[in-house]
Amino acid sequence: MNLLKNQPPNLTAGSLWSNIWAMSWPMFLIMIFNFLVGLADIYVAGLISAGVQAAVGFISQLFFLTIIVANAISIGTLALISRAAGAGNHELSVEISKQSLILSLLIAIGLTFIGLAFHREIIAMAGFPDEIKEISENFLKVYALSLGPNYILIVSNAIFRATGEIKKPLLSMFLVSLINVIGDFVLVFGIFPFPRLGYIGIAVSTAISVAIGTSVNLIFFSVMRWRSLYSRPLKISTAKIKKIISLGWPAALLQIAWNAGSIILYNILARLGQESIAAMASLTNGLRIEAIIYLPAFALNMAASVLIGQNLGAGNSTRAERIGWHIAFAGAALISFMAIIIFIWAEHVASVFTRNLAVLEETTRYLRINMLSEPFMALSAVLGGGLQGAGDTKGTMWIIVIAMWLIRLPLAYMLALALDYGATGVWIAMITSMAVQGILMTWRFHKGHWKELRLD
Repeated sequence: MNLLKNQPPNLTAGSLWSNIWAMSWPMFLIMIFNFLVGLADIYVAGLISAGVQAAVGFISQLFFLTIIVANAISIGTLALISRAAGAGNHELSVEISKQSLILSLLIAIGLTFIGLAFHREIIAMAGFPDEIKEISENFLKVYALSLGPNYILIVSNAIFRATGEIKKPLLSMFLVSLINVIGDFVLVFGIFPFPRLGYIGIAVSTAISVAIGTSVNLIFFSVMRWRSLYSRPLKISTAKIKKIISLGWPAALLQIAWNAGSIILYNILARLGQESIAAMASLTNGLRIEAIIYLPAFALNMAASVLIGQNLGAGNSTRAERIGWHIAFAGAALISFMAIIIFIWAEHVASVFTRNLAVLEETTRYLRINMLSEPFMALSAVLGGGLQGAGDTKGTMWIIVIAMWLIRLPLAYMLALALDYGATGVWIAMITSMAVQGILMTWRFHKGHWKELRLD
């Protein structure tokens, strides 16, 4: 099997566009796989009942909070390993990988214990409605059991991305997605020869698919160039773990700040009186539609982080900067094209998600306004990924915190409530903050301090 034997591609020489393409298209497919899994979970839940669908939505948000730490570890890991890979130091890549996997597993075990021991208390604190509490508790217990494999899957995928072995996570995530989507149907409804598990089949399907994907990655680690990961003595390096944490915690705080800010936006819309329901539904619809645009943007984000990290590791900061600008402008052009299409056919796109006239009108307005900020979103996503790959995780954190908490939320409150512009005021605040975020991220990348960061 070629995936078990191939050496990683050289991303520090040759055509910039060839390297960008080699890293981008697999990441785009992985993003699509993840998107389809979430879509299948919600769709199958809706076939059972509105209560199950609501529970899946609630638990998905809660589950996302639990894997923020895994995502943060993966970002710190990627920054360190991409530098080592660019410098041709595979031994260091293996050592960092081992420490990252140990750290992620220990944290996952702790979170699993908390989830199993306090699942009732967690659901109660989250404020779940009484009619879906039991469903949510059952979901939480199964998801808690899958945290260990999930953490290993996330971090191992980051390790392979960092060394340019992108086809390995492409295969594992394809299997995860395929098994998860099929499992949703066969386990929930009991399609022969599988038992009928009902709603809990959605969670079981996720757990099984993640376990299989993790097993595939562990097999990849067991052969050829990664074999020493298993053969070396198990020893914890506090110095390397501290470095992973120091690079990863800003990424965790960034995600927490962004998601908390999104919740507050819903709270502002909830205060609009009779408009509130339509406004909140429009925000939900708008974010789902924008998620389609985010797929290529975040694929380019991840490609930029690896390519810039590796070229810095190879001592070629000029090439690293050129790659960043190439990906950023390509991303801005692609996202702008997609945004123009949605802007023109905003009402038709919105009608796919709602038949309610008030929600349709507000969702259309949301799309027409927010599509204006998509080029800035692309610049922020791509250059932010490049900065994180260079190890400048604190810089990206502060830019996003400033854009969300000092611009978006205060401006949304003032325009929507104080000046009585309603939901339109929130939409204006969103595009204003995104424009500022894109400009600040571009400015920070242009300043070039990231090229001088030492990660050893």
